[in-house]
Amino acid sequence: MEGVGNPESQIQKPNIIVFLVDDLGKEWLSSYGATDISTPNIDALSESGMQFNTVYGTPQCTPSRVTLLTGQYPFRHGWVNHWDVPRWGGGAHFDESLNPSLPLEMKKAGYKTFIGGKWQIDDFRVEPDALTKVGFDDYCMWTGYETGNPAPSQNRYNDPYIFTKEGSKLYPGEYGPDIFKECLIDFLRKNKEAPMFVYYPMVLTHGPYEKTPLDSEIPQTTLETHASMVRYTDLITGEIVHELDKLGIRENTLIIWTTDNGTSRGLSAHMNGRTIDGGKGSTSESGICLPFIASWPGTIEANTKSNALVDFTDLFPTFLDLADVNVGDKWRVGNETQVIDGKSFKSVLLGDSLKSQREWILGMGGGNNARLTNQGIENLYVFRDRVVRNLRYKLTIGSNKSPTGFFDLETDPDEQQNLINQLNTEERNKNYEELLSVLDYFPDKDNDPRYIPN
Repeated sequence: MEGVGNPESQIQKPNIIVFLVDDLGKEWLSSYGATDISTPNIDALSESGMQFNTVYGTPQCTPSRVTLLTGQYPFRHGWVNHWDVPRWGGGAHFDESLNPSLPLEMKKAGYKTFIGGKWQIDDFRVEPDALTKVGFDDYCMWTGYETGNPAPSQNRYNDPYIFTKEGSKLYPGEYGPDIFKECLIDFLRKNKEAPMFVYYPMVLTHGPYEKTPLDSEIPQTTLETHASMVRYTDLITGEIVHELDKLGIRENTLIIWTTDNGTSRGLSAHMNGRTIDGGKGSTSESGICLPFIASWPGTIEANTKSNALVDFTDLFPTFLDLADVNVGDKWRVGNETQVIDGKSFKSVLLGDSLKSQREWILGMGGGNNARLTNQGIENLYVFRDRVVRNLRYKLTIGSNKSPTGFFDLETDPDEQQNLINQLNTEERNKNYEELLSVLDYFPDKDNDPRYIPN
């Protein structure tokens, strides 16, 4: 594959839009071979660019989001569990003074910045300027479920409770995803002359499972409701891409479309002749190997598939690389709060290389959420489960720091045959030892989140 766009030296700073869909695996996207549903707008986005097969996030909401924001693995940034700050409190919050912040760095690089949708790592009642401090020029957010204020704040879909620069309020008779989309489009229209960084962590398709404006009647089952929410996600995707075309900025806009973790448990779908169970909260591939599409017409070759190894830490340095920020100068080893674990995959996007800079990717987490309470942290992990894989093999490490699984994903994509006690070929043993040695680079104890308590 050869690059199709301008020489690197001629590429102006692109707009960057990151779609982060909530709780959705590959098995619900027809571009990945889903057969229970059609997602034509997401398919078109994939056909206009590059669809990745081996991208790791984490199996839980908060760790994936903080990893994307910081370019650090959970063992380093400390959010190794799902911590719902507005609900559980405990003084926790995302502290931009003690952590790398992607939107803040993009802002410093000359970008206008926006976020719409779901944040969950600050309580806006306690810190109403949290999003400004972290680097966003404008925002339109669901507040998250707020302890002490459950009646309005639980609403992210119908009659949503939304936080903007004017504060938090209910929007009776309206649909939350439509409001977030319209705020985003309004931001695009107002800032189309400047480079823009838009982070769109959607509330869809997370529960509660509620009818969408596409439904004339309430769907009969949770599975049908979920499918409707996926179709609405697809519709919104198409509307935003169409707006970029109308504004004449599509060809200078990189769109990344991905999700925070796999589909919720109990929701199964069919993909490429296989039945895939929702993997949220699991370190199975359906929980952490996520859909990932990159589209940038004229620069990223259309209708390409990539097996390049990428994980969520890589987004931070890649975006700064595209913004012409010298990542290596600032994010150096030695200052724990400033180390960036990610590696730029700009060369893959531009078609200069089929491989990323990685020989492995890492995921962390699993079930049994930690909860922040006024009495402290429940279900605290000192060493969170790790998953490290290369193109073919995958090694899982339990919270007791011992290997628990070894899988050949080429012959066993559903991870039915654990080879941990069958290292009886030279190839298996070599890959097992190489993946195990990766863990030597990481600490034996996970950090706690870095913040000054509110």
